[in-house]
Amino acid sequence: MSGLGGLNKSPNGVVIGMVQLQLPVIETPADIERQTQRICDMVAKARRNMSTMDLVVFPEYALHGLSMDTDDELMCTLDGPEVAAFKQACIDNEIWGCFSIMELNPGKNPFNSGLIIDDTGEIKLYYRKLHPWVPVEPWEPGDLGIPVCDGPNGSTLALIICHDGMFPEMARESAYKGAEIMIRTAGYTAPIRHSWRITNQANAFTNLMATASVCMSGSDGTFDSMGEAMIVGHDGTIIADGSHRPDEIITAEVRPDLVREARVHWAVENNPYQFGHRGYVAVDGGANDCPYTYMHDLAAGTYTLPWEDDIVHTDGSDYGFDPPTRSYDPQPPSTSPVVA
Repeated sequence: MSGLGGLNKSPNGVVIGMVQLQLPVIETPADIERQTQRICDMVAKARRNMSTMDLVVFPEYALHGLSMDTDDELMCTLDGPEVAAFKQACIDNEIWGCFSIMELNPGKNPFNSGLIIDDTGEIKLYYRKLHPWVPVEPWEPGDLGIPVCDGPNGSTLALIICHDGMFPEMARESAYKGAEIMIRTAGYTAPIRHSWRITNQANAFTNLMATASVCMSGSDGTFDSMGEAMIVGHDGTIIADGSHRPDEIITAEVRPDLVREARVHWAVENNPYQFGHRGYVAVDGGANDCPYTYMHDLAAGTYTLPWEDDIVHTDGSDYGFDPPTRSYDPQPPSTSPVVA
C-alpha cells in the first residue's frame, strides 16, 4: 500500500519523496552555490507538491555532479554554507531532508557523505560512504560505520550510498541496528539498471525492511544518470517506482509499524532473526556461531579471495587516478567528527 503515493496518509505512515534531480555540471564554487540554491528550491517544491510528505530525499552527487573533481575549493564541510542552507530549507518547509555532499578531508581524498536533517534543522544522521565505486570513484573509504537515527513519525532510518547497496552486509547491518527504512542515494547510470532493481528488492526482503532508493537523472553532456527511484516494502514488493524524467519526485507511504509487526510475528522467512539462530527447531535457541569463513578473515585482516592474485584492477590508474601511496588509517572513534 502506498496511500496513493502518499496522498492518503495513515496515522502510522511515513511519506517519502524521492527526487530524480537533473544531473548538474559543476566546475566552480559559483556552480556549487547555484546548485545549493536549486536543491533548496526543490525542497520547497516537494513541500508544495505534497503536504503529507515527511521526508524528501536527494540523490548522491545532487550537489557536485559526476565530474569526480576533488579540488578543495569545491568540497563541503558540516559547518559550511551548503549544509547551513539545507538546514534552513528543512526548517522553512517543515520537512525532513536527506542530502549528499563531497566532504573536505584535509591532506587526504574527500569523503562522499550523506546527511539526514530533521524539520528543525538538526543533523540526525551523518554517514560517510563505506564502499566508493572503485575504480571509478576517488573518495576516501568511510570510517563512521553505518549509523541509524530516529526518523519522522516514530520510524528508524539508515542511509547508505549507491555502490554500498551491492553488498548485502550493508543492508543487514542497517537492519541489525534497528533500521525500518533504509535510504539508498545514487548517481548510477543505465548499465546498472537491472542490478539496481534486484538489490533494492533483495535488501528489503532479506531484512524485512523498507528500502527507498533514488539516482540522479538526465545528462550532463557526458554521463546519463537513470533516475529510477524505487520504494520497496518489507516483503520485497515494489510500492512505487520512477521513470528517467529529471526532477520528477516519486512519492509513497511506507509503514514502519508493519515492518515491526513482521519482524516480531513472521515465522517462515524471518530472515534477520533466523540468520543468528540457525536451526532453532532442532537446537534450543538455534546455532549462534559464525560459520562464514569470509567474516572471520575480514575481522582478522586476512580477507583473501581464491582468485586474488589474478585480479586486474586494484587501483584507479586506468580511470585517470594516480595509484595511492598510503595505507588506510581510519580515525579512532574518539577523534571522529561529532555532529552537534
